[in-house]
Amino acid sequence: MAEAHQAVAFQFTVTPDGIDLRLSHEALRQIYLSGLHSWKKKFIRFKNGILTGVYPASPSSWLMVVVGVMSNTHAKIDPSLGIIAKSNQTLKYTGIMSYQTQNVISAMLFGTGLWVTLIIIMRYSLKMLLSYHGWMFAEHGKLSTATKIWMRLVKLFSGCKPMLYSFQTSLPRLPVPAVKDTIKRYLESVQPLIDESEFQRMEALAKDFSINLGPKLQWYLKLKSWWATNYVSDWWEEYIYLRGRGPIMVNSNYFAMDYLYIIPTHLQAARAGNAIHAIHLYRRKLDREEIMPLMLHNTIPMCSSQYERMFNTSRIPGIETDTIQHTNDSKHIAVYHQGRYFKVWMYHDGRLLKPREIEQQIQRILDDTSAPQLYEEKLAALTAGDRVPWAKVRKSYFGSGKNKQSLDAVERAAFFVSLDDTEQGYRKEDPVTSLDSYAKSLLHGKCYDRWFDKSIGFVVFKNGKMGMNLEHSWADAPILGHLWEYVMATDNFHLGYSKDGHCKGETNPNLPPPSRLQWDIPEECHMIIESSFSIAKALADDVDFHSFPFDSFGKGLIKKCRTSPDAFVQLALQLAHYRDKGMFCLTYVSIYDSASSGEGRTETVRSCTVESCNFVLYILDAQPPGQPNEHRLKLFRLAADNHQHMYRLAMSGSGIDRHLFCLYVVSKYLGVDSPFLKEVLSEPWKLSTSQTPQQQVELFQLDKNPEFVSSGGGFGPVADDGYGVSYVTVGENLINFHVSSKYSSHETDSHRFGKNIKQALLDILALLNLSTNKKKSS
Repeated sequence: MAEAHQAVAFQFTVTPDGIDLRLSHEALRQIYLSGLHSWKKKFIRFKNGILTGVYPASPSSWLMVVVGVMSNTHAKIDPSLGIIAKSNQTLKYTGIMSYQTQNVISAMLFGTGLWVTLIIIMRYSLKMLLSYHGWMFAEHGKLSTATKIWMRLVKLFSGCKPMLYSFQTSLPRLPVPAVKDTIKRYLESVQPLIDESEFQRMEALAKDFSINLGPKLQWYLKLKSWWATNYVSDWWEEYIYLRGRGPIMVNSNYFAMDYLYIIPTHLQAARAGNAIHAIHLYRRKLDREEIMPLMLHNTIPMCSSQYERMFNTSRIPGIETDTIQHTNDSKHIAVYHQGRYFKVWMYHDGRLLKPREIEQQIQRILDDTSAPQLYEEKLAALTAGDRVPWAKVRKSYFGSGKNKQSLDAVERAAFFVSLDDTEQGYRKEDPVTSLDSYAKSLLHGKCYDRWFDKSIGFVVFKNGKMGMNLEHSWADAPILGHLWEYVMATDNFHLGYSKDGHCKGETNPNLPPPSRLQWDIPEECHMIIESSFSIAKALADDVDFHSFPFDSFGKGLIKKCRTSPDAFVQLALQLAHYRDKGMFCLTYVSIYDSASSGEGRTETVRSCTVESCNFVLYILDAQPPGQPNEHRLKLFRLAADNHQHMYRLAMSGSGIDRHLFCLYVVSKYLGVDSPFLKEVLSEPWKLSTSQTPQQQVELFQLDKNPEFVSSGGGFGPVADDGYGVSYVTVGENLINFHVSSKYSSHETDSHRFGKNIKQALLDILALLNLSTNKKKSS
């Protein structure tokens, strides 16, 4: 066994002549290279810490300031207004320095102090500038003179060549909205959903809360906002994600798809080789902080804190609450194939494996015909079922011995890889069934062939298609979307494949093969595995999923209407839902609010409004042929503008739901009940939606490569009798939709709702006197 031999650094034998010591030079060489790799990473982290710590200045600017001060001092000019002279007097009493040495040290100390003061002033000025949110409310393409001046000042104080975490200390705290403002917006959001008597009852509850209990709870939130950068994030992570005791599969985890139409190679091992290498290239950029922070309008920085736990991270089950385990580094990945688990080292000879070498390792796993160990095949079903049984099993059976070693190999891996034995992806001869099957496979698979606790679950199918299943507690979709865009573009446009479909490069015969993880799973543990699998299987079988591309038009034509593409789609969803169910419902739209503060997560926009309901009802009214559409257009504009206004409020920290959620948490800590908050937090979201924004469009150059369009990603239904809808606008002429619901509900049908979405989009376009033909001619 080559890998066992190389793992031993030396051997010795006791003989009558003494100890016979035999060193393994290859093992010592690998130890040396591994240590060298670790020290390089430590040095890079140390260097980055310095660069980020002094940003927007640089270490070289310190030298310039100190030299400038010393030059002035040498020229008998005192830039310190007497501070250097006083420092000289203090140093003079030491009696161990000459006058010149005293002068140099005093000048250096003053220069350093001046440099640090300038950094603090620049950071504080930038923080104050970023606390202004008026730019969000400016009409698109019509920035006022004051906003333009503000943006120039932001650029001035932002420095140049920022690293990923350069702006973290300059981001403002998340502001706490006034209770009366939040309640006012809440009542406006529920007004179209309830009758007049019910609204009056809620109005009375809200008024009582805002006068009596609300101010007391608000005081505690204000106190927290002064102490913490973000008064929402830690409670949101703990109570919304980690304290949930039900399955995270379907209910919390989400997925990301591959290209819609393209498969660069049909060799499973080759696709895995390129993609795994690309993921590690991204991780290296992340470790070195070489990823540019996301910038709105190429000016306003967004929070980057969620990147910190992207890799080497796993959700650990607990009895009352889960925890997130993150390690600083991991040099291996965990791979699952046909019921077996493997550990694959990603570094050899002190370097990252090349794509062809990774393909070689993956092919060795695919060629391995050994059978799974007893009860090994369905082990990951524990991560798919309820959390409490998994926590108890983990403590009882995986706390020592080979089980602990193997579990550590999975949980401490950089990420988890599933080599799926099915073929998935878009098929032209059967587009509907093929995409639906692809989505369900990524969302839940067989319920035991994905490790749902890992931050990143990378899936490669038998025909070369790929995707990801992602744990949600540690970060939101835009963070993983940034990684996934980089991986897809790097895989195809930079790494590429040879003519026979293999990764470019040569194999390496010196690579030790992947190692099988060893388990010792007792019968009583197997019974709990089967129980978890039964729960997960029932949940997966109940998911009614429909993924489809809408290519009649896209954001290119929508922009000609001088309308936000997101507002256009959201109004279409309201129209589609009313046609589907004959009623309006509380609608959840998630937005990424990290432009308003540090450590941001998501906020909610309640897109079912009085204005959107008025538009939907009017557009469904019968209208004589030839009658002008001016009133409908006016209602559409009002609804679209109101949606954008709510979107901006949420991004600026003035949303409704996170504020009410935190007030509710405070009430629980204080042991007081609020009928108002209890009722608000129990309202079901019958329509939960999310847009997946494209962030790095330049990587794909869709004008030159129109076939390389992304499918986006999706999630499971939030309510038992509701819909989950994810959509992504790709390029100028495509919108991909992912609709989920439950078969067990008689109110929902994902395919029916998908047809209603398509029709609603076309109906609104016709209302605006535009046609898909105009799109083609333009």
